Amino acid sequence: MSRQYDYLQQQLARHDRLDLVGTTTPLEHLSRLSDYLGRDIYIKRDDLTPMAMGGNKLRKLEFLAADALRQGADTLVTAGAIQSNHVRQTAAVAAKLGLHCVALLENPIGTRQENYLTNGNRLLLDLFNVEVVMCDALHDPITQLNEQAERLEAQGFRPYVVPVGGSNSLGALGYVQCALEIAQQSDAGKVDFSSVVVASGSAGTHAGLAVGLQQLLPDTLLIGVTVSRKIADQLPKVAALQQQLARDLNLTDSPQAITLWDDYFAPEYGMPNEEGMAAIHLLASRESILLDPVYTGKAMAGLLDGIERDRFPDKGPILFIHTGGAPALFAYHPHV
Repeated sequence: MSRQYDYLQQQLARHDRLDLVGTTTPLEHLSRLSDYLGRDIYIKRDDLTPMAMGGNKLRKLEFLAADALRQGADTLVTAGAIQSNHVRQTAAVAAKLGLHCVALLENPIGTRQENYLTNGNRLLLDLFNVEVVMCDALHDPITQLNEQAERLEAQGFRPYVVPVGGSNSLGALGYVQCALEIAQQSDAGKVDFSSVVVASGSAGTHAGLAVGLQQLLPDTLLIGVTVSRKIADQLPKVAALQQQLARDLNLTDSPQAITLWDDYFAPEYGMPNEEGMAAIHLLASRESILLDPVYTGKAMAGLLDGIERDRFPDKGPILFIHTGGAPALFAYHPHV
């Protein structure tokens, strides 16, 4: 592992990066859940990143915000759902760095429930002093973000566009860094992971892990559980980022095939389902770990069902990537 490990570290060091995450996030064995399932389950606690109640986007923002500062930006512009974890973490980084933050928000599930509209992540946006711009739908977020940036420039701001989910090849470097941590922690703990399970949404987390784990743990199967779309639509998003990221890191190996499970996001993105809520209750009651109804609850539902249906390649240890999102629990009350 050491040659590939050192090489990836050197490649990451070529990019500007802010120290926002700090120390390595914990990798824990879930002993009570493992006893319950009869299978060793581990969890990577990226819900414990140290800003704004945690989450995976902070790893991406280390690189994206550094690029914004390098370009002399004074405003971060991004987009997402009203309960977007990404927008919440981008807003927190902007506040920490003394930058203005503008967020284009949509209501993807069309709800009028007060908790969804005002609580959870949306409440935190007000605390971080975000300028919120509501839109009917993020039908073309790249264009919509660029148009908002042009309006801000006309007002005298210097905007930097952070893509939805922080998911471009620069942001995805954060999950190459996470793969380095996983490899180091698995080596220290003498655990050979058979599979790694992660929620697959805007694709940057999934693509970064795919590139990093291919180099460091090539025999470990990475499974993305989709949270917003079917495989036919999600696969090109992950593959395009995976390929671009490999080029940026000067990797010459052929990219490994992407594995996606799309059985668990129904009825749609942002809408809780029975299996996801059951997974949330199971983790809370057995491990005191909080998942969320949009991402990690559905991804854990996929892991649990995968064990039940014997979808994993063998009986070895499984690692679950906890990408955060617990503030949304308050927005989805009384569903939880």
